[in-house]
Order: sequence, then C-alpha cells, then structure tokens
Amino acid sequence: MTKMSYVKRSMITAVCIALCVVLPMAFHSIQNAGSIFSPMHIPVLLCGLICGWPFGLLCGIAGPVLSSLLTSMPAMAYLPPMAVELAVYGLAAGIMMQAVHTKKIYADLYLSLIAAMLAGRLVAGAAKALIFAPGSYSMAAWAGSYFVTCWPAIVIQLALIPTICFALEKARLIPARYRN
Repeated sequence: MTKMSYVKRSMITAVCIALCVVLPMAFHSIQNAGSIFSPMHIPVLLCGLICGWPFGLLCGIAGPVLSSLLTSMPAMAYLPPMAVELAVYGLAAGIMMQAVHTKKIYADLYLSLIAAMLAGRLVAGAAKALIFAPGSYSMAAWAGSYFVTCWPAIVIQLALIPTICFALEKARLIPARYRN
C-alpha cells in the first residue's frame, strides 16, 4: 500500500470535520433523526479508517466541538461525552486499520469498523458512568442509548462506511490497500 501524503490526509480530515457540522444539520431538520441516525459518527469513522489514528482522533474531537460552536448541536451538556465517544471512534478505527491485515479489504474494514464502534461505545459509557453522570448512569441506560435507540445508525454505518472506503479506493482517490 502506498501512503497518502500528509497534505492529502489533512484535506480529507478537514472535509470530514466539515461533514461533522453539515450532516447533523440535515438530519436534525427531521424530528429526532439526528439522535437515531448519529450522522456525525460517519465522517469520524471514515477519517480514522482512511487517514489513520492521529487524523481520526483530531476529527473526533474537532468535529463535535466545531459543530457545537457553530450550530449548538450537540448542546453543550452533551458535548463532552460525545467528544469522548467520537475521539475514540477515530482513534480506534485508525489503529485497527494499521493492525488488521487479512489481505481482503472488506474484512479489514469491517473488523476495524466494528472494533472502533465497540470501543467508542464502551469508553463513552465508562466516561458517563465515572465522570459525566456518576451514580446516575446505569447499565440499562448505557445499553439503551448506545445500542437500542441507535440501531438504525449502527446498520447504516456498517452498510455505508466500508462501501464508501471501497469506492474511494476503486476511484483511486485513496491508495489501494492491497495490490490485485
């Protein structure tokens, strides 16, 4: 696999951060669609998978902060736990793409994506229970908010993100992971 230049990874990260502002605005125009479909997660996970963990981490922190400052979404009360969750998504997706090499692009993408999604949800739940809402956050609340309520988002992320990465590679907008 050839490496992307620092400039190209920076530009892709900037686009993903911009999508963290634009996508929630589009989804929140439909009542409750933002909390159900988690539109900010998609560009952060994409950034981590495509650009690597430092860029994914930056996108996971800067995306929700910038969106909150510009659009008040997420609200300041929800910003810290969301920034933690998204930062872990970007970080874990990038680390997993570095570590996983099955010689099959879709297998690499799915393994990395699922691991990042689980890590982000686990760390965010722990952060809420220990830091942001100590004593008032239960296992049922965690499971309900991170798996039950957002199951449409999980399905969309699992269907859309690997497809986007594969399409970008086939269009030669990002380097091929494996030679054919």
